[in-house]
Amino acid sequence: MRGEPTILHLDMDAFYASVEQAAKPSLRGKPVIVGGLGPRGVVATASYEARRFGVHSAMPTAQARRLCPHAAYLTPRFAVYREISDAVMALLAELSPLVEPLSLDEAFVDLAAVPAARTADEAYRTGQGLRARIRELTGLSGSVGLAGSKMLAKIASEQAKPDGLVLIEPGTERELLAPMPVRTLPGVGPATDATLRRAGIGTVGDVVRAGEGELLRLLGRAHGTSLFAMANGVDERPVVAERDAKSVSVEDTFEVDLRDRDRVRFEVDRLATRCAERLRAAGRSGRTVVLKVRRHDFTTLTRSETLRGPTDDTGVIREAARRLLELVDTTTGVRLLGVGVSGLADFTQEDLFAQAGASEQEERQRRPVPAAPGEPGDGQGPERGGEPLPGGRATGRGWPPGVDVSHERYGAGWVQGSGAGRVTVRFERPGSPPGRVRTFAVDDPLLRRSTPPPLLAPRADPPDPPAAQASSGPPRRTSSA
Repeated sequence: MRGEPTILHLDMDAFYASVEQAAKPSLRGKPVIVGGLGPRGVVATASYEARRFGVHSAMPTAQARRLCPHAAYLTPRFAVYREISDAVMALLAELSPLVEPLSLDEAFVDLAAVPAARTADEAYRTGQGLRARIRELTGLSGSVGLAGSKMLAKIASEQAKPDGLVLIEPGTERELLAPMPVRTLPGVGPATDATLRRAGIGTVGDVVRAGEGELLRLLGRAHGTSLFAMANGVDERPVVAERDAKSVSVEDTFEVDLRDRDRVRFEVDRLATRCAERLRAAGRSGRTVVLKVRRHDFTTLTRSETLRGPTDDTGVIREAARRLLELVDTTTGVRLLGVGVSGLADFTQEDLFAQAGASEQEERQRRPVPAAPGEPGDGQGPERGGEPLPGGRATGRGWPPGVDVSHERYGAGWVQGSGAGRVTVRFERPGSPPGRVRTFAVDDPLLRRSTPPPLLAPRADPPDPPAAQASSGPPRRTSSA
């Protein structure tokens, strides 16, 4: 444990929903829910306005609609979220060379890696300056936690939400942790929580009072020792600048169970192609191909095949996935398919025999199996019905809520909804007043998909180092905007 709170944890507030509110002026201050919109869709992020109605991430979208029927339900725009995330991560990289991203909207920063932010005062000023720069650049808010360990910094940022900063001073950890639920500690999931509760252990303070010996008896040596240390506020995990991915995978959930074997093969081929594209984009290759199949009764099967060497070739991965599919019975219906590659490396050793076999089927791969009615993805993968036709127009199912469009007469806007051969568009841009709504035929030749309008503000020069800024010193617990 460190003697100064120099580990920073940033967590952007309701990130996807906040990006949509910033990009769409008419949604500011209103409930916004981003995620899969089909019958099996899941909420990715809910704005704080929607959370007041009980909506939260990982909730089925159907349940969210019952709780908050008046919210704006939007499909994710991951390209936009990644652009904003990259800009935020660049700000973190200016603070320290040790930045550990956890997701698009969350990261740890080791401030002790630079001389100018090694005390509580300096760390606090750095955290406040970071929040101000994020808002200036993106228009979004982020919550910051500062502590002497990663575990406590993450707890602090959770306490700071939304749009605040919490600093946990070293020496106060046990007092702070004692009343918290045991699920607060890293590594405590539902199974561990149930085991501890059966033993009468419900809070972090209960863990400490039970003693290390009792935890070893209940959980085993490795888990019990780690949990007891963290319950006492001890977490020695370092901030790791490069988190090496162990695998690359893609998967899709289907609104209607797939029973046609040809359709299942087509989807496996499509997923294998996307997986290979992700591998190449990351500059990686892998030698173990994994197929994931979730059947109609929610049973999940995985099958894997290890190749003779690592590869990023689409044909090799596709052929392996096809062979694995032959080992799985899909006649009762498939609700989810996934293809992944593990055993990653930074080089390839091409399997020429597999490539040769793949090339023979290249023409067949170009002939898609028509989608059955009602079978687009549920938001976990791309909206196949939403792909633009040549010239920029989209099909009738190609206007998912939230997508960016432009009209030759009315300009830029976004889709509010579509159905019965009509599509409703609100014409507005980031920074504009709330725009007007107009309705068009889905095949209106003047209406097209478009690239998202810019959301980021021009970058300013970095501020002076924290030590050079004036400050009255950190509060003992919290400072919120």
